[in-house]
Amino acid sequence: MLCLGIETSCDDTSLALVKDGRLLAQESAGQADLHALFGGVVPELASREHARFIGPLCDKLLRDNRYVAADLDLVAVARGPGLLGSLLVGIAFAKSLAVGSGALFIGVNHLHAHLLAAGLEKKLLYPALGLLVSGGHTHLYRVEGPAAFSPLGKTLDDAAGEAFDKAGKMLGLPYPAGRQMDFLAGKGRADPRLFPRPHMRSGTLDFSFSGLKTAMRAQAKPSLRVSWDAATGKAVLPKDPEQYAALADCCASFRLAVVETLAAKMQAALDAPDQADIRCLLLAGGVAANSLLRASIARLAASREKAFLVPAPALCADNGAMVAYLGGLLAEEGFCHPLSMEAVPRGRPIPDDMRRRIGQFPLTAP
Repeated sequence: MLCLGIETSCDDTSLALVKDGRLLAQESAGQADLHALFGGVVPELASREHARFIGPLCDKLLRDNRYVAADLDLVAVARGPGLLGSLLVGIAFAKSLAVGSGALFIGVNHLHAHLLAAGLEKKLLYPALGLLVSGGHTHLYRVEGPAAFSPLGKTLDDAAGEAFDKAGKMLGLPYPAGRQMDFLAGKGRADPRLFPRPHMRSGTLDFSFSGLKTAMRAQAKPSLRVSWDAATGKAVLPKDPEQYAALADCCASFRLAVVETLAAKMQAALDAPDQADIRCLLLAGGVAANSLLRASIARLAASREKAFLVPAPALCADNGAMVAYLGGLLAEEGFCHPLSMEAVPRGRPIPDDMRRRIGQFPLTAP
């Protein structure tokens, strides 16, 4: 089965071809430089950029791999959660392409696609305990298959990635600040007492990171803040060794607080009696590229004699490959969507409205 996956849930336009579970090629366009001017993603601008990129990226992807639209068996698209305007661009394009090519059409849950992205590189084992950590989401799931995800915990306010970005912004780091914080943290020494481990006594598997932002605000003294070069418009790290060390230590301490909180919640989930049959730990999402988090969850998996799967850093960010892969898995189980399928923005639950296919599913709205 040849599947084209389309991802436009936030500010990355990404399309990929996956054939029989194997990634053939991917074409992507990011918008970080544009949104850095505003310190974060501007939804209206993101939608316009998706509309500008998506057609040329699709043409290049098919042409470079010697395919035409008629060769596609399936078109899969991220239907949510995400920014509504961004999602609509991808879904409209996917529906049009499905109609024009005669391919089946399916919308996939962006979060579920992240969690199974590691399957592009290694065999997935079920049941699995999945931790999804990104700029917009922090979730724990029990995963029993491509269409069987049971939520165990979620963020009550800020996601871990958002906390990284906003904490970095307080220090004057450029958007996306989370990557810069991880780099600086690798140069510093963490003080485990500097920041709290939030929401650890709640008795639940939910997360809360808003308090960490408040704690960072108290630590982000002017001497720690990164300066800006007005001529180049770029951040300038402190040249004084003591100031640089203090900044790196602050980033390392903040990173340690976030990672220890995430690992502790995952460990608590593993300790639950109804999760005794877990075979594998999954780590996914943009923050899964964080070096300390990857090492921490790997140690947890090893200590419990569980398999550990995490995508390569390139597959941690939003990408079309994960959408195509999950779409293909669902199609193999007989699922697809009618063209009446709707986008689901962040904050709304994604309905379980996939349909079983009998023969060739009619590509018409009911």
